Amino acid sequence: MELLQGEAFDALFRDFAHHAFHLEVEDSYHTPEESGPFELFLTGRPDDFKWHQPWLDLVREATAVGRSLARVRVVSVPHVDYTRWGLAVAEHNIAAGEDIRWLPRHLIDAADLPGDDYWLFDDDRVVFTVFEPGGRFAGGAATTDPRIVGYCREVRDRVWKVAIPHRRYVVEADSPL
Repeated sequence: MELLQGEAFDALFRDFAHHAFHLEVEDSYHTPEESGPFELFLTGRPDDFKWHQPWLDLVREATAVGRSLARVRVVSVPHVDYTRWGLAVAEHNIAAGEDIRWLPRHLIDAADLPGDDYWLFDDDRVVFTVFEPGGRFAGGAATTDPRIVGYCREVRDRVWKVAIPHRRYVVEADSPL
């Protein structure tokens, strides 16, 4: 596997040809970059989302030329604070063109999920997200190994079928945003 960091990781989102899919399996992420905005959410203060603009710009650039970005977030119910914040932030991702779905953990067998988050690009490249012990994002471990890619495609197909589209999930879960 090759570790991609900084610009090399960001280039993945400019260079993929058709589809990018992200699976998130953790209930909370403790990245230093998100700590300030998360604290604003917890205390009910407004957020200008400037911290989120680089990602939203990448999504807009990709979707403007017909490429798709999709994400499934596997979450515990009842929701932890981080999930409630993610539900609110997701509105911005969706407005930029990302398709986000939610999968309550109790609707899938844990054995059917990998232990790590990953991105699947064009069904032929997997990039596992890597975090340092303190929570800082360290980059992505990339592979084109056909067995690993095949497994991640199978997981994507399995979770996508049972995951609930964002707007429906918000209504059905009656989630306080």
